Amino acid sequence: MKRIAVLGSTGSIGTSALDVIAGHPDRLSLIGIAARNSVDTVEAQVRRHRPRLVCLWDADKAAELAHRCPSTTVVTGIGGLVQLVTDPEVDIVVVGTSGRQTLIPLLSAIGAGKRIALASKELLVMAGEIIMAKVRETGAVLIPVDSEHSALFQALQGVPREQIARIVLTGSGGSLWSLEPSQWASVTREQVLRHPKWQMGPKITVDSATLMNKGLEVIEARWLFDMPCERIRVVIHPQAMVHALVETTDGSCMAHMSICDMRLPIQYALSYPERWPSPLPALRLTQLPGLQFFDPDLSRFPCLALAMDAAKAGGTACTVLSAANDAAVEAYLRDALAFADIPRIIEQVLSHHHAVAHPTLEEVLEADRWARAESDALIGRATSLRSPQLTHEEQAELAPTAAIPRSVHS
Repeated sequence: MKRIAVLGSTGSIGTSALDVIAGHPDRLSLIGIAARNSVDTVEAQVRRHRPRLVCLWDADKAAELAHRCPSTTVVTGIGGLVQLVTDPEVDIVVVGTSGRQTLIPLLSAIGAGKRIALASKELLVMAGEIIMAKVRETGAVLIPVDSEHSALFQALQGVPREQIARIVLTGSGGSLWSLEPSQWASVTREQVLRHPKWQMGPKITVDSATLMNKGLEVIEARWLFDMPCERIRVVIHPQAMVHALVETTDGSCMAHMSICDMRLPIQYALSYPERWPSPLPALRLTQLPGLQFFDPDLSRFPCLALAMDAAKAGGTACTVLSAANDAAVEAYLRDALAFADIPRIIEQVLSHHHAVAHPTLEEVLEADRWARAESDALIGRATSLRSPQLTHEEQAELAPTAAIPRSVHS
């Protein structure tokens, strides 16, 4: 019996993980869950799945949940997250949340020798060097849940490192791939959030539309598989049936294929090294549409170009990229920023940053804090551009797009 803690239990990864756990009651047991502040949803999960330990980030919400579920131990804040992930009864921690608040609990779980099923690419982008050093130091097992990286993890099994020529990450292209660039100016939020293949949360769906998601995945793969950026390729694959490929030195190419359902990589991370039966339908090769692959156009998707630049710069450039993207996407989702301004904000924040090549944990956290503050200031200026009281000259002076360099400063 493998005993599980799920961070981010109310999100798309968390709910899928709970489904997988419930589907294997003879193999998996849920010990604890964590969420931000969704009391009603978490209460329903507690009553259905019966975890003995729950963490809510918000203290007031935690107190409310403790009153509603008196037989459940409820903890709060970062201390509560650390308590949950280091609990002696927990064998595997599913990390389905992103953001700096999860970094310390993740490192604590690794230090406690837990297996990590990692779905949050942002944590490896933010502090990949530190996280993987901790994994090596402790001998912990970290298995990616992100579909592309799970595919690579599986395809690389048994392939000697010296025989790997290149790894290839595929992407559907997101919700805007089929649109002409001239149509982007009038794109609606509904269009952006209508992903053609995956059911995901709003933030990652926006990242998919900008292709920032693929850029973050390049950085994630660089750390997970200890692979230099020049040996990681991104291709657009609209059918989203091939999730990743491994090219070997003899010219062979091994592809991982499956239906689009996150429960598959989650189950593999929990069952590894075994493979268990799944209730999900198998891929039916004879019913597949024609498979297409395209090189991404970086002029159409500047977020991918920014991420590739940051990956090459390394260090805190990646931390700043992720934090600025978080801030810009959050502003877009609350209608404080236009869609086209997302890459512009990120690029300007990066241009103001002097990257630290091999940062300490404190330097990573400070770079994250600085990037969010810098992003918020620029977003505030961009928001004021939308005010009809401003003259054309004032708008030009405030515009965040002026004189933005095309490369990351280090």
